[in-house]
Amino acid sequence: MAVLGARGRMGSTSVGAIEAADGLEVVAQIDADDSLDLIAENGAEVALVFTTPDVALDHVRWCVEHGVHVVVGTSGFDDAKVAQVREFLADAPGVGVLIVPNFSIGAVLMMRFAAVAAPFFESVEVIEMHHPDKVDAPSGTAVRTAEMIADARAEAGSPELPDATTTDPEGARGAKIAGIPVHAVRARGFTASQEVLFGDPGEIFSIRHDSSTRESFMPGVLAALRAVADRPGVTVGLDAVLGLD
Repeated sequence: MAVLGARGRMGSTSVGAIEAADGLEVVAQIDADDSLDLIAENGAEVALVFTTPDVALDHVRWCVEHGVHVVVGTSGFDDAKVAQVREFLADAPGVGVLIVPNFSIGAVLMMRFAAVAAPFFESVEVIEMHHPDKVDAPSGTAVRTAEMIADARAEAGSPELPDATTTDPEGARGAKIAGIPVHAVRARGFTASQEVLFGDPGEIFSIRHDSSTRESFMPGVLAALRAVADRPGVTVGLDAVLGLD
């Protein structure tokens, strides 16, 4: 395994988890000043990408071009970037790229449960809460959740969400992702939390997930690394890896 962004918060935690796991080994640790050639020179078959959003796509391209499977943990891989990854793979049909908005098993289940509940309620909004050192907003998890909710509502023929707001110069109503309001909180004390609020006349239903340490993401990281070589092409999310598809 090669870990890109190995000295970052998620990268360094992943290095420790991989080294402690049976049958896995870190052969290259890549960070800002290191050459990607170390991946090939050390014979890495899979790369785990936790580099910053401005360079992560280029790192995925390099790995695909060199026949290295990729697990992407960098946030911000929207539909446009996923489409670019598919283009990279056109000449490398045997390479797998697994793009994971959230490695927490609990978070994956939270997203799935939210999609199941979405058509049954008139209103739905997503609130994500992270530490203030996170560079992107909204989180990849929140974006993926909103997309899954929107898809489920579209398939069920649900109407648009009710919202009488006509004046919001400061953006208090949050971002709209696939038509779903998403709110981002950045406050010291959080690691990664998300709540999905559903509303109908007379009732509120909420689904919430909290990660308090980065170690909570490691079972998902290891599962993704073990699975990616057997999944050529692009896979988004851990659902298929966990047998939820």
